[in-house]
Amino acid sequence: MAPTSTRAFGWLDDARRSREAAGLVRTLRPRPADSPLLDLASNDYLGLSRHPEVVAGAAGAARTWGGGATGSRLVTGTTELHARLERELAEFCGFEAALVLSSGYAANLAAVTALAPHGSLIVSDAANHASLIDGCRLARGATRVVPHADPDAVRKTLATHDGPAVVVSDTVFSVDGDRAPLEQLAAVCRESAAGLLVDDAHGLGVLGSGGRGAADAAGLSGAPDTVVTVTLSKSFGSQGGAVLGPAPVIEHLVNAARTFIFDTGLAPAAAGAALAALRLLRREPERAGRAREVAALLHRRLSAAGLSVARPDAAVVSVRAPSPDEAVRWAADCRAAGLSVGCFRPPSVPDGISRLRLTARADLTDPQIGEAVEVISRLAPNGAVSAGS
Repeated sequence: MAPTSTRAFGWLDDARRSREAAGLVRTLRPRPADSPLLDLASNDYLGLSRHPEVVAGAAGAARTWGGGATGSRLVTGTTELHARLERELAEFCGFEAALVLSSGYAANLAAVTALAPHGSLIVSDAANHASLIDGCRLARGATRVVPHADPDAVRKTLATHDGPAVVVSDTVFSVDGDRAPLEQLAAVCRESAAGLLVDDAHGLGVLGSGGRGAADAAGLSGAPDTVVTVTLSKSFGSQGGAVLGPAPVIEHLVNAARTFIFDTGLAPAAAGAALAALRLLRREPERAGRAREVAALLHRRLSAAGLSVARPDAAVVSVRAPSPDEAVRWAADCRAAGLSVGCFRPPSVPDGISRLRLTARADLTDPQIGEAVEVISRLAPNGAVSAGS
């Protein structure tokens, strides 16, 4: 008889069969450096990941500081470059201070866990990103999930708690690209003296004045009760994340946030690339408006073709598919036709509806937009196009 230890992971066979039966198998697909595909799948909203200045920023930082940060931020992992990026990022977004971490995911875990101690209440939007959800699960405070984008539900939930509380939400939701009602959420929070913590991963670089983000657009930049997390891997075309907010909040994270204290600092190359992208956006603020314009064009033209397209508030354009299997086939057919699109299926979508997810990049030309619309609409599966279109 085989040792029982050989069956330690035997349950994985059942898990694999369940995924296959549900059409939810995921695979890695390495892309070449010179991919011929038209890219509407990445999060490179401003088209900066290959911009010469951003690449030079990464290369120069690597030459100056080496290939890695060499340690945690509290030991050897904080360079003068990290400090410069934090100062300029905070100033650009209108906040008192910033703290750079190794990813946007780590930034969300840091902020939620450090700002929701034992005895506190976390009020979390039902459509929040997985990183916010995981932060809520790891925090010592109690979490209540409320219906999507519903300030009144937030108000009622806060009224049930007497003590510290924080409301947690994405600013732009990554599935349908809709915006959270930040102004109303902020007003509700102030009624109960609760903090507002928002993830602006999909807003930074696209919304607000010159791409300063959703908090800027909502008039919340620098508010003493508002904390914003961002990623450097989307509009800035680099890697990493950051928390922005009042100086006392950032000081607290330095001392209490485990994903900051115990993680190696962001690699200098990524910090250099992000700083170069930030400076480029300051010089070319029109990139933010162009990303929104491309999103509006995709929405209008795909809707005219009879597809069910969520109205975008930023640079995420979501096209509904009839089923998970058909979403996968649709994306694969687009890829075969030279177009790369995202494919969202359960459990990545909170409502269980599969979608193609398109990135409205600022550097897409009008002919490229036309090509994308033609391919997506021509290859749409039965059930994706409404009758009479």
